[in-house]
Amino acid sequence: MNRICRKFSGCLVVAVATLLPATLPAAASEGVVPPSADDLAAAVRVAGQPNAIGLARSNFRQVDHIEPRQISMADKGFPVYTLNPDFVRGIAGAPAGVLRSVAVTATADSGQKATLQAMPESQGTWVAASVFSGNDEETLSARLRPGSVLLNEPQINGWYELGPDGVVLLQASLPQSPVGEFVPLSEYQRAVHGRYADKLPGSDYQRNRGIGFAQTGAAPGESGLPVAAVVGLIVAGAVVVGAAVFVVRRKRRLTPR
Repeated sequence: MNRICRKFSGCLVVAVATLLPATLPAAASEGVVPPSADDLAAAVRVAGQPNAIGLARSNFRQVDHIEPRQISMADKGFPVYTLNPDFVRGIAGAPAGVLRSVAVTATADSGQKATLQAMPESQGTWVAASVFSGNDEETLSARLRPGSVLLNEPQINGWYELGPDGVVLLQASLPQSPVGEFVPLSEYQRAVHGRYADKLPGSDYQRNRGIGFAQTGAAPGESGLPVAAVVGLIVAGAVVVGAAVFVVRRKRRLTPR
């Protein structure tokens, strides 16, 4: 089992985006298109299947050191978007985020919560890909205004409200803008371009095996994750603030499929 703890030192890496079950908008300023009601329902159904509940049970066992007698899965899913590498590059019309998963909260009979990530494997087909401890996606989604979506900038463990015209940082382990402050899309694009454009696949950073590109684990097809969840995108980068060590508040364990 692979473990992802949101407790790091120095720098962080790796984001994965997947096939999109919805059509992308013509321009970033128009925002992203949410998954259809049918897609959301399909993702929630996948989260209720025995193998998905087994992933949640494994997470509770490994992270919370409990053995739940019963696990209930929520009947609502929360779309989660991740930073789009084409937006980072500055490609015209690229939306700021691309759909990564639908998050469904699992609750143990003792009250602990975990989040199952249902990912699109192909058009209309969803798979239970991983489980994280906690339910950040649910609690942060409750803070979104109508017409906004939840955007993750994984390099800083940042969570944003992404609207048609800009982003508002909700929380981050290494904030790059004040929490709660509106940042226009054009300004946010310049910021992420400066942070990550020289670290995208094909860069000297990658060729020199910078953090996030060293292959220390299994190949995508061997990791247990759906191939679509691995090859759709790799935004990898590192955010370095001097030699400071930062602590990520949310500790999560990834339980792969």
